[in-house]
Amino acid sequence: MNGRDPTAAAAADSARIAWHAMPGDDVLDRLDTTRHGLTDEEIAERRGRYGPNSLPSAPRRSRLARLAAQFNNLLIYVLLIAAAVTILLGHLTDSIVILVVVILNAIVGYWQEGKAEDALASVKNMLSDHADVIRGRARKSISAADLVPGDIVILEPGARIPADIRLLEARGLSTQEAALTGEAMTVVKEVAPVAEDCALGDRASLAFSGTLVTSGRGVGVVVETGQRAEIGRIGAMLGEIDELTTPLLEQINRFAKWLTLVILSVTVVVFAIAVAFRDYQIDDAFLAMVGMAVAAIPEGLPAVITITMALGVQRMASRNATVRRLTAVETLGAVSVICTDKTGTLTMNEMVARSLVADPVAPPIEVTGTGYEPVGEVRGTLTDGARRLIRAGILCNDAHLHEGPDGRWEIAGDPLEGALISLAHKAGDDAEMMRHAAPRIDEVPFDAVNRYMATLNADADCNRLVLKGALDRLLTMCADQATADGVGPVDAAGWNRQMERLAAEGERVLAFAEKTLGTDGRVAPEDMEGGFTLLGLVGFTDPPRPEAIVAVGEAIKAGIDVKMITGDHAATAVAIADQLGIDTARGALTGNEIDTLSDAELRNAANAVDVFARAAPEHKLRLVEAFQAEGNVVVMTGDGVNDAPALKRADVGVAMGRKGTDAAKDASRMVLADDNFATIVAAIREGRAIYDNIKKVISWTLPTNGGESLIIVGAILAGLVLPITALQILWINLVTAIALGLTLAFEPPEASIMDRPPRARNASLLDMEMIWRVVLVSVLMAAGTFGIFFHSMGRGDEIAYSRTLSVNLIVVMEIFYLFSVRYLHLTSLSWVGVLGTRAVLIGVAITVVAQFAFTYFRPLQLVFDTRPVSLEDGLLVISLGVALLLILEAEKWIRRLAGGRIRAPARA
Repeated sequence: MNGRDPTAAAAADSARIAWHAMPGDDVLDRLDTTRHGLTDEEIAERRGRYGPNSLPSAPRRSRLARLAAQFNNLLIYVLLIAAAVTILLGHLTDSIVILVVVILNAIVGYWQEGKAEDALASVKNMLSDHADVIRGRARKSISAADLVPGDIVILEPGARIPADIRLLEARGLSTQEAALTGEAMTVVKEVAPVAEDCALGDRASLAFSGTLVTSGRGVGVVVETGQRAEIGRIGAMLGEIDELTTPLLEQINRFAKWLTLVILSVTVVVFAIAVAFRDYQIDDAFLAMVGMAVAAIPEGLPAVITITMALGVQRMASRNATVRRLTAVETLGAVSVICTDKTGTLTMNEMVARSLVADPVAPPIEVTGTGYEPVGEVRGTLTDGARRLIRAGILCNDAHLHEGPDGRWEIAGDPLEGALISLAHKAGDDAEMMRHAAPRIDEVPFDAVNRYMATLNADADCNRLVLKGALDRLLTMCADQATADGVGPVDAAGWNRQMERLAAEGERVLAFAEKTLGTDGRVAPEDMEGGFTLLGLVGFTDPPRPEAIVAVGEAIKAGIDVKMITGDHAATAVAIADQLGIDTARGALTGNEIDTLSDAELRNAANAVDVFARAAPEHKLRLVEAFQAEGNVVVMTGDGVNDAPALKRADVGVAMGRKGTDAAKDASRMVLADDNFATIVAAIREGRAIYDNIKKVISWTLPTNGGESLIIVGAILAGLVLPITALQILWINLVTAIALGLTLAFEPPEASIMDRPPRARNASLLDMEMIWRVVLVSVLMAAGTFGIFFHSMGRGDEIAYSRTLSVNLIVVMEIFYLFSVRYLHLTSLSWVGVLGTRAVLIGVAITVVAQFAFTYFRPLQLVFDTRPVSLEDGLLVISLGVALLLILEAEKWIRRLAGGRIRAPARA
């Protein structure tokens, strides 16, 4: 073997084989096996060559590594530096508080990510644990892990398929492949080869590992096992995908680098000036610089950001969105592209009989309602022919419809047959009464070759043979058609036009016919050769969720591109997309077409098209990567194993909680409890609000810290006495950072939040607008503080009194600035803006009480060297705070008036 891994060699060889395109006997020859199964010697040899039919365990980070990762953030490093600075100042209490914040931040992150990536393990759980095989001419039940290529497997209803199998026999065999292909309908299997380049969902001659047999029986030969099976290939893709850093983390890292560099640079420069030009002693200069660093470093910012996102997690949970990764909360606010699955997300994932055609020239009768729930109406006259058609749909039917314990209607059996039962109830009929009145005495199961199913029912004084299947097949079996006067010649052209009309609307069509037989209690082969009366057609669809239509419109209005990616056929995908309001002008791009495009060509094509059909897992992954390559922040939704690689790669993977597989949930960052697209849009709105609140926190923190720093720097550079001490700065930060800054985490969304386009992925937290605000507010706060300090000193007050005034003015200005920064895009000068939220009022009340204690409580006076403030000076302090608010609101109005973006906030 020249050192070549035999498993890898087998995988490379099998990867080039299109088993679905080969005749069954050729597959047997290629695998060197027979329909009688393998011998013990052959099994042992192949197990050594291919390995077990199982998937490898996913690598996991150790708990220690996961915990250490929570500290790998520059802003956390800044926080630790702040703790070290306060230790140098001898303030152990403040150091302990800061360290507790860091530890709590790590614990929250560790807990949120406690459910580490386990997608591959979830895929493993989908594998069958046993298989019925033929080995050495005898039927045996073995562990599925012992299967090898060449084994002959027997498939029966309810069985989970244990490996990828090329079918050799199929009698009425259908499988549910939604978890793998995303297609809602059961797939009818057949033995005949299919085109080599057909999509995964069209490979009818293959049964895939991990999918379910819903009806019929089959026999096939194992062609792929373990990682080489389709489901194993998806698991391998998952292991190769690296998760992206979220936009907020990228921005916070850039911000922390910038902030650290500025603080250290300014500190070094001012320290040198103080020592060289202002005759400061080195110790005094060092303590002053430590005070400036304490003022500049936003100690509480990481904690407030974490708390803001944690509050967002709680609010999203109340909207049926469970967040598995904390950082996903704000990432939602930057979403510019939603890649959404169709089935179950945009649609109900429940088939509905939508159209009833009992006349080849009359318009279809429309049926309302959503899902299997038997609630709706038939909009049209139900003729005797239409009722015969509905009755045929009940008699030639194996499904049962029932209401589940949670009030949801569920079916046992084929989705189309379940929809026919719901149709009967909407028409005012009782399906069970119909079946009881005409009991089944024989049947012809559905067969992929014949493309029909038939049942023989005892009906009054005769036996009635009821037939359903593909229209083109039934037309060859019908001698006439039902009319208002009895029967008439078959209008084949008219029926075909009706079928094309329904198919153009994305509906799947079944035709129905019947004929009367004698009293013999069985169906003879010659009974199926002809003589039927065509009753009509029923069109089925998986209808769009009504709320999804509204949500799609809201997303598009918010500047978000909605891309439908589905395993369904192009015509169905386009029809559903059109009903949802998704742009279908350019049609749909199929998986086969994607395969022909290079990455650069796909980026161009993906931007131009909004509907993608017959998409396999690798297509979904490539599309997500194509959108990200254009700088988009991408949400990917899905529920199947086939969605897991794209869910993991997306900026925010969103899995369905009700009908989603464990693999999809574990690969995602958010899970929807209601499987509803509208919840995604609501979560994006919440994500934008959270990002706004984080930006408000930063917009409040940096200018207030900057003003404090500027006071110290200005005093040193001008050779003046410090208006506030380092200890007093610590007091200000301790009181305001939590009592005031944290209140911004509770801000409700601004009224215009979904009227704005998404922010760019590389948008900086410190854009020019915020930098200008930092400079302006810092200068105004420093000017006000210097003004009141020297006004007090000039009239002969002692320095302790003047510093008390300065501290109180800084806190009051921070309070009034809080009311201004609550609205980044709206004016704060409104009744709602002035009243604030409950959190703001509580925060302001706590701050005011604390400042009264700081100023008038004797123990605190001794600690911070403060003095009681007179009523006149107290009113002066408040008036300067009001002046700051008015100046900032005037500046905001002047700067944005031209853009028409300032308006009063709506009442939350």
